[in-house]
Amino acid sequence: MKRRDFIASATVGSAGLASSALLGQQSIPQQDFKLKNNLNHSVCQWCFNYLPLEEFLKILNSLGIKAIDLIGPKDWPLLKKYDIHCSMCNGAEISLTEGWNDPKYHDQLIENYTEVIPQVAEAGYTNLICFSGNRRGMDDYVGLQNCVEGISQILPLAEKHGVVIQMELFNQINHPDYMCDSTLWGVELCRRLGSDNFKLLYDIYHMQVQEGNIIQTIQEYHPYFGHYHTAGVPGRNEIDETQELFYPAIMKAILDTGFQGHVAQEFIVTWDDKIGALKDAFLRCDV
Repeated sequence: MKRRDFIASATVGSAGLASSALLGQQSIPQQDFKLKNNLNHSVCQWCFNYLPLEEFLKILNSLGIKAIDLIGPKDWPLLKKYDIHCSMCNGAEISLTEGWNDPKYHDQLIENYTEVIPQVAEAGYTNLICFSGNRRGMDDYVGLQNCVEGISQILPLAEKHGVVIQMELFNQINHPDYMCDSTLWGVELCRRLGSDNFKLLYDIYHMQVQEGNIIQTIQEYHPYFGHYHTAGVPGRNEIDETQELFYPAIMKAILDTGFQGHVAQEFIVTWDDKIGALKDAFLRCDV
């Protein structure tokens, strides 16, 4: 192919991709929004917090989405009203940066989790999030052992109540200095704790930014992953053709592991039709 012919063809191809991306932003008619539900779908409420929670729950009901992420105890009665499951609870953590890797936070964290774990179980939920905290000059192996010593003190209670404590993996660009920024570090923590009631929240966006190799990582380490979050790379926006990850293949890899948990959308919406963007994301992940 001559160079000028190649450039012309590439231009046409680019225009086609742009048109495809624009088409993705068109509203999806409700009658065309049909899910197979081979995976359990969820969504992080904070990404749509321009809406009152109750209004958002009504929208989820209209879409047939039965779960929501990162809701604390005070709002669980509202979830019950709309029969929406809390697929990842919060409310026991101190912050993203003050976590289990620093012993000075252990007393407060143990108190918090001791209070919230029974509440999670009583509400009929399973997953409760936690964070490693920042390094602040601490060696990763020291922080790992500190996490083991702290979390092991709440695991018997979690096991008793059937609650799974899940530590989220973050990247270093969005969360500089966060310790649990590596799949292998998180997996080693799981191995040292040795309990089915401690897992990793594998955030696909964060781990693509931090280390890549998403599908192989899922295939190799999926027994340690109890929950998944999505978002597009780069930008943490929609998971359409404007970003580098192909989510249908990732979802198929998750499904092939026999995963029974939830996959929650956690992207920052840029489309004018924000609920349309959410519907588009659910359909892309509905393999």
